[in-house]
Amino acid sequence: MNESDERYSTAEDAIYDAFFLLLKEKELEKITVSDVIKKAGIVRSTFYNHYENIPALLAAIEDRTIQDIFSLMESFHPKNDKDMCYSYYLAICNYTRKNRFLALLLQSPRGDAFFEKAITMFHRYVSNVTRDTAKPPHKKLEFSYMIAGAIGTTLGVLHKWAADDFAASAEEVAELLSKIFLSGILPYLG
Repeated sequence: MNESDERYSTAEDAIYDAFFLLLKEKELEKITVSDVIKKAGIVRSTFYNHYENIPALLAAIEDRTIQDIFSLMESFHPKNDKDMCYSYYLAICNYTRKNRFLALLLQSPRGDAFFEKAITMFHRYVSNVTRDTAKPPHKKLEFSYMIAGAIGTTLGVLHKWAADDFAASAEEVAELLSKIFLSGILPYLG
């Protein structure tokens, strides 16, 4: 990485960090470019070298969030299905609790566009991963709906958990999501 690339990455990280800090202080809709540059300690032109406006920054953060979740999904190499489910769901729960932006999306109407994009990407990912390993005894259409149901269930549980201000532990939620998957979806795939 050359010096110019490193500065670009450092400024981008400063912008993201500032945005996440601002989310703890004010509502998403009230965050301005001025707020971000002040909190990040950068000049306005640096912000505009990276993003056209706050909606562009939001889109970039949404994409990064989805990529983070995919990285979590791809990093697991469990020895059995229960371990895989629990490890995956625990990582997702911990990430959700830590990522203020995702937690807010789970609770807001703004999340609709994000979830539509995420669900489409997750569905494609799961379908690709299971196409070679899973031999669903049912039609591809039914299989597709089962995957969509698993994704929707996960998002629904995470939504409730965020709305309850993360009152349950991440371990409890991960265990619940694992049970749902193992008893509802996995038997169908076998």
